[in-house]
Amino acid sequence: MKVGVISLGCAKNLVDTEVLLGKLKEGGARLLSDPRKADVIVINTCGFIEPAKREAIETILEFAEDKKVIVMGCLVQRYKEELQKEVPEVLAYFGTESWDSVVEFLGLEKKEKTQRVLTTPKSYAYLKIAEGCNRLCSFCAIPLIRGKHRSRPIEEILEEARYLASQGVKELCIVSQDTTYYGRDLYGKGYLIRLLSELERVEGIRWIRLLYLYPTEIEDDLLDYMQSSEKVLPYFDMPLQHISSKVLRSMRRGYEEGFVRGLIEKVRTKLPQAVLRTTFIVGYPTEEEEGFQRLLDFVSEGHFHWVGVFTYYQEEGTHAFSLGDPLSEKEKERRKEELLRIQEGITLGKNQELIGKELELLVDGFDEEFGYVPVGRIYAQAPEVDGITYVESGRELKQGDMLRVKITQVGGYDLGAVELEE
Repeated sequence: MKVGVISLGCAKNLVDTEVLLGKLKEGGARLLSDPRKADVIVINTCGFIEPAKREAIETILEFAEDKKVIVMGCLVQRYKEELQKEVPEVLAYFGTESWDSVVEFLGLEKKEKTQRVLTTPKSYAYLKIAEGCNRLCSFCAIPLIRGKHRSRPIEEILEEARYLASQGVKELCIVSQDTTYYGRDLYGKGYLIRLLSELERVEGIRWIRLLYLYPTEIEDDLLDYMQSSEKVLPYFDMPLQHISSKVLRSMRRGYEEGFVRGLIEKVRTKLPQAVLRTTFIVGYPTEEEEGFQRLLDFVSEGHFHWVGVFTYYQEEGTHAFSLGDPLSEKEKERRKEELLRIQEGITLGKNQELIGKELELLVDGFDEEFGYVPVGRIYAQAPEVDGITYVESGRELKQGDMLRVKITQVGGYDLGAVELEE
């Protein structure tokens, strides 16, 4: 059976897709990179916010007319009945973590133990350490879709990390809905540092990057550990969502402006080389013009190397749904563009500060558009969301190579570098 798989949404969803690919492959399916040539297409959907839902529906409709399609994931978990009614031509609908059900439905052999099929460059892989979320943020539907926080046992994670290392992976990008919460449900206390200390021992792994750190959980012991670690990168991906205390209270984030400023100062003091990435939501119902201006002023201060901005979407079932949606989409987009425009200059400035620096770089692949130029990332660049670095080298490089480079130029979000001789 020829099967094509389409993955939509975040890196956590991509891990689920890779698990499914492994189970399909072990079950006897022939996996095709071009879904149009497949007998059956499995679409793993995202259902987080309106644009993600739209993309999922459009993808389903694109293929469901003339192909046998199975749909799984977040969108189905949330809207299965509506989907069955609206798009009945789909063969079957399955929720999240339903890999085995898909395999069984296709009549393939179900194996007890399978390994993920990596779809990322072999230089890095995402390692999911938990599922679900216990936070009660007013705007977020993830707990409704993915349920309560469930940590994976440490032994299981280590086994997967060793497998990834055996495949040539050099960087582990740790992902979950709330990475800093890891272990509380299983071990009765935060276990992230213990997990990191075990992962550092995995032979072949050179970098460990933490993604999705909840601000209130970035405590001194984690900072101290990162300070002394040889492999955990001083890279902080911490979604702040806003700076206005009024908005943060309404969002039920559990902190206010003073805390955020204190946290940034603490991180900078302990790890001066730290790179900060965050995300903000604009157009939240209680933001108002004053709140947005406060956010603009805060971002203008230049704390962050990278910033992602989302416009607010009213999600049924969330606490904020009852607040209404007073701002027009046009005004939300205007605010988003204004914030990104300010950050663009800041990112450019921070990139320019890297010129002349000698840093380690991980090669991810090659840019064929510019004549097969090697491209990679330094510690300040997370895969897929940040910029990349183009490398000039006197030798033939390959995916997964790690080398010392000197940053020589900046092109907006991206960097140029030359390899240093040994």
